[in-house]
Amino acid sequence: MTKRNKIIYWVATCWLALGMVSTAIVQLIKMEEEVEKTSLQLGYPTYFLSIIGVWKLLGVIAILIPKNPLVKEWAYAGFAFLMTGAIFSHLAVGDSAAEYFGPGLLLVLTVVSWYFRPAERRLTTVNQAS
Repeated sequence: MTKRNKIIYWVATCWLALGMVSTAIVQLIKMEEEVEKTSLQLGYPTYFLSIIGVWKLLGVIAILIPKNPLVKEWAYAGFAFLMTGAIFSHLAVGDSAAEYFGPGLLLVLTVVSWYFRPAERRLTTVNQAS
């Protein structure tokens, strides 16, 4: 892995982790603005905030700790599912373009972090000769 790719990976991963942790905290403490946006504007039940908040925290732990590449793959997939779900939810209710920025940025950071991850953080397959 080149030094450039390592820097890209860690910058994207740190920003991704920071974004996921900060939004998870807002969701877990059920900040008034977040509850209003989720329940009234998007139509999801309030308990949904607890579920996705916990998922985000677990995902951050998974992508930051060494080893367990399969768990990392699931964490990256979970982040992609969460962020595309957020984007489509805002799209479905006709929100302004500003509402897409947060989930869009986190989705881009997820893809960049996943793409530039070091070899030891990748899931490898064993090719068997037929």
